[in-house]
Amino acid sequence: MKLCKVIKQGFFTTVQDLERCGFQRYGVPISGAMDTYAFVAANLLVGNEPNYACLEITLLGPEVEFLNDIRIAITGAALSPTINSEKVACWQTLQICKGDVLSFGRPQGGCRTYVAVSGGVDVPVVLDSRSTYVRGGFGGFRGRQLKAGDIIDAYKPSTLKSCFLMPKELIPRYSNELTIEVVLGPQSDYFTDRGLEMFLSSIYTVTNESDRMGYRLDGAKVEQKDSLDMVSDAVPVGAVQVPRSGKLIIVMRDAQTTGGYPKIAVVATFDVSRLGQAKPNDKIRFSKISSSKARTKLLEYMKTLSQMKGKLIESKM
Repeated sequence: MKLCKVIKQGFFTTVQDLERCGFQRYGVPISGAMDTYAFVAANLLVGNEPNYACLEITLLGPEVEFLNDIRIAITGAALSPTINSEKVACWQTLQICKGDVLSFGRPQGGCRTYVAVSGGVDVPVVLDSRSTYVRGGFGGFRGRQLKAGDIIDAYKPSTLKSCFLMPKELIPRYSNELTIEVVLGPQSDYFTDRGLEMFLSSIYTVTNESDRMGYRLDGAKVEQKDSLDMVSDAVPVGAVQVPRSGKLIIVMRDAQTTGGYPKIAVVATFDVSRLGQAKPNDKIRFSKISSSKARTKLLEYMKTLSQMKGKLIESKM
């Protein structure tokens, strides 16, 4: 069914699901939602499975006209959404009527917003995923960001009999100052003790040279040991690379799958979603965590996601 027509494209809106698994060995990044927590929440609020394709909106939202009655949910960054110029709440089920216009205003916290629609966004499956990889020109809607005039389709709506609210305690607060937990390595031995201390004690600023591929940070240079070269190896999402300039790069979901810069640390998986909401000029501090503690906290994070559906509050429209 026809879902909506894009009137204004906004800054950068793409179709994403959770991720594209199993193809990194061929040089294909995982892509997928930068903030999996907000993404899963949006889907659950409209009765979808967690992996159904949604719209991921970055900083400046689009304006779209709905072409059918549908239920939607808006989660993630607070981008001041309105329907027919009337403010609407996020983190709950919303009933949309044919002809309604969804718009967004000034960002009030965070960077990325998710719009889930009942049944999910209908785009082709490419390499087992509906996620857009813009640099590769495939996945999502024609392998690119949405533009004015695009007509987006949706699958048949799910049989949702109720509307839901997300409990307040499960709604994250997005700050412009983040403390991100990292596991040191795999090349932390390439750096001097002074360099490691500087990495863990400094505050870094997200620069304008940041996107779904990676975040370039401005701040104290991290000192490396002399004459240490390395062969390119695998680069996981969340890897903190340090080129010879000493300026940090955090690898994100659309990044290359291998690289030759030493990796001083890797962001703990449960903090990657929080990092996905970082925007230019936000401040980041890194905190060391052991691999065993990171695994324990990851299991707690996954438990929270798995139990989220059962904690939704039923509401009346």
